[in-house]
Amino acid sequence: MSHSLDLQAVVLAAGLGTRLGRPLPKSQTQLRDGRTIMRQQMDNLRSALGAEVRITVVVGFQATAIMQAHPEVRFAYNELFDATNTSKSLLRALETSHPGGVLWMNGDVVFDPRVLRHVQPWLERDETFVCVNTEAVGDEEVKYTVDDAGYVQELSKTVRGGLGEAVGINYVSAAAKAVLIEELRVCADTDYFERGLETAIARRGMRVLPVDVSMFDVVEVDFEDDLLRADRIAAGNLRLEPDSSLVS
Repeated sequence: MSHSLDLQAVVLAAGLGTRLGRPLPKSQTQLRDGRTIMRQQMDNLRSALGAEVRITVVVGFQATAIMQAHPEVRFAYNELFDATNTSKSLLRALETSHPGGVLWMNGDVVFDPRVLRHVQPWLERDETFVCVNTEAVGDEEVKYTVDDAGYVQELSKTVRGGLGEAVGINYVSAAAKAVLIEELRVCADTDYFERGLETAIARRGMRVLPVDVSMFDVVEVDFEDDLLRADRIAAGNLRLEPDSSLVS
């Protein structure tokens, strides 16, 4: 893929994942096609963004199991994984990232890799965004509203009148990264990373675009029912052949 920026990707996989009730980290859960959630994510990133895309995985709970399964990537360690939430895992990743923007995702997201092809115009323009599903607004999900210009205004589980749900795939531009780092530093340990985005918008005027990916399958696996939904995604929609025109 031809990029004007030095693209890098982060997977947040430090959490305990207790709600799924499996002995291994959620990211190491095997899916119907034989791959783990994280292996699918790695394959998706490389097939859509190029084989050489730099990937960092934030680990914590059973870090060794993840590191042994994916020795080819870079790791950042959230040693307070049992007492902190994704705001601090993302902070660790951004603080140790290379110059340039960062695409990041939760370690429990199973998704059609065409999502990554769909967001490439925003990546090329180095515009901060969150991927959203406008066809669902669940009570327990992170929801959003927009301002008059169409940028995200509110982003949390407690939003009223949400226009849709955040799906767990996001990007911060090179220009906005330092601001997001500062806001994540002052987040409470128990905050999700969305809190850092929300305060960066409110206090620092950061602009975040909602990018609609409702036309693609995206499932965050928290519970057994989510795993069943993920396994119902058509096998043909979970693999993406590399496009030679996108690789520099």
